[in-house]
Amino acid sequence: MDVRQELIETARRMESVGLNRGTAGNLSVRALHQEREGFFITPTGMPYDTLTVDDIVFVCTDGSCIGKRQPSSEWRFHLDIYLARAEAGAILHAHSPFATSVACLRQNIPAFHYMIARFGGDSVRCADYATFGTQSLSDAALAALAGRNACLLANHGMLVFGRSIAESLALGIELEGLCEQFWRASLLGKPALLDAQEMATVLAKFKTYGQQKADR
Repeated sequence: MDVRQELIETARRMESVGLNRGTAGNLSVRALHQEREGFFITPTGMPYDTLTVDDIVFVCTDGSCIGKRQPSSEWRFHLDIYLARAEAGAILHAHSPFATSVACLRQNIPAFHYMIARFGGDSVRCADYATFGTQSLSDAALAALAGRNACLLANHGMLVFGRSIAESLALGIELEGLCEQFWRASLLGKPALLDAQEMATVLAKFKTYGQQKADR
């Protein structure tokens, strides 16, 4: 499958799994195009169900674009993450209900559940607020992502990256679920947190989490 078509189909799935509504959010994948390094990204302001592969924009590592559309307004933090994090193969940004609710409180998500370790540390940080589409927001996101593959964006939404488009979607779904659980637990009181020693144990276990033995 053309990676641009995979991008479109996954962007559409973001709505069906509850991560997005309308034209909010964006999705990108690292790629080579016309012998240039960069990434394909969803265009700004276009409903996902109308997109064709010709609408997908390629952003080069120097910030220039190839394509007939304008890239997502958040192309800048996609670019900066790809430049800073070699392990990032695809990036998902969404205004999902529970992640956005927690982000509007400008709260980190602490180690209330061991699956927080799925994102690389003992918390999911909330980046400082900055206007959408700005270098300031990109800088804040990179700081919050240090040692992590996900963060919240204050008064904005979620940001995750994975090795592939499929993994990025899975991480987005996982993060939204954790945000919902944290929100619900907080309604009943202050969630009990796992200590640093236990989270270190969990992080070590996550180095081989989900890996199957090769077929013989």
